[in-house]
Amino acid sequence: MIAGCLVAFVSTIGSAVAKTYGGYMAARFFQGWGVGPASSVGLQMLQDIYFEHERGQKVGIWTLAIDTGLLFGPLIGGFAALVSTEFVAWLTAIFFGVLLLSMIFFLPETAFPRRELVENGLSKQDSNSSVPPTVRSPPFINLFPIQGLRHPKPWDTTVRFIRMFAYPNVVISIMFYCWTWYWFILCVITMIPAAYPTYSPQHQGLLFLGLITGTIIAEIFFSGTLSDHLVAYISRTRSKPRTPEMRLWLFWPAAFLTAVGLALFGVAIQFNWHWAVVQVGMAIFGFGVQVGNTTTMAYAVDCHPDHAMDVTVFYSFHLNLSAFASPFFIVPWVAVSGWAWCFGAQALIVMACATLAVGVLQVFGERMRERSGPLPWLPAI
Repeated sequence: MIAGCLVAFVSTIGSAVAKTYGGYMAARFFQGWGVGPASSVGLQMLQDIYFEHERGQKVGIWTLAIDTGLLFGPLIGGFAALVSTEFVAWLTAIFFGVLLLSMIFFLPETAFPRRELVENGLSKQDSNSSVPPTVRSPPFINLFPIQGLRHPKPWDTTVRFIRMFAYPNVVISIMFYCWTWYWFILCVITMIPAAYPTYSPQHQGLLFLGLITGTIIAEIFFSGTLSDHLVAYISRTRSKPRTPEMRLWLFWPAAFLTAVGLALFGVAIQFNWHWAVVQVGMAIFGFGVQVGNTTTMAYAVDCHPDHAMDVTVFYSFHLNLSAFASPFFIVPWVAVSGWAWCFGAQALIVMACATLAVGVLQVFGERMRERSGPLPWLPAI
């Protein structure tokens, strides 16, 4: 993750000083490459240090960082552009530099040989001793593999990503969310400048406050922590062990609020309603997207908790690809259908696909997990 941040830092500086379009695009390619490791390593670190009953809350904070990062970018960038367009890249490089130093000096290694400790440590423990076996922490600066950990081969990530398609719980939950729900957030973001073409970049950046507010409120009060409480409540009242499917109930209000927000956004722009109404629609939409995002990842990791990194790689691929795809079709869609019909259709797609996918997971999810079984490969850590 540190190496990836270093690549992103250097390539962002390259994008700031690039003089040609080709050079700029090359720098952006390496910038995207550099930020990739954090998408998977970050969630694995949460899996290393937190318990199962905390998973919803911690995954929620992780997804909150992803979603608010996407939204704060245009808000901050609008004001950074007052200096110059190049300063937007320089400011991003500053952020990467601060992040790089923070990881080097304040982020300890969380990986440890858990499997070896469980399988071998207890057997080596003195039967008369009540003190559990311990694992010595690696040095602060460690350039060597950690003893007892299985380190993957360079091609393992690609192979495991392909093999993950054989596990329907992960495939349905992640692909349903990314390709029929999340990618519409980029439709809204892409079309905000077109909705208010006379506004300055600074004013257009401020229009993201609705999305930011809804996203933050969702995570603080109604998303990850509520997911943990919901699982505990269902397990206690039904006198059954915790199962991943107990988290799925949050999908229903999340999908409904997402649909309401999309429809209100499209209608308000179509009929020139006050900008405050548009902001309300965007806040409701952001609220639903955040709850859906947290529920998706918490459920997928619950299904295969020992393979959080493999699940996250599968999630990150589809999330980013869907986000990059939506700007290609939203402009002609709005031009042909109009704002109200376009975003109203998106609302219907979210509700219809949620009804189908979540219904299948709630009814057949446990049986699908039992039939597909655990992932056959050993986790990387």
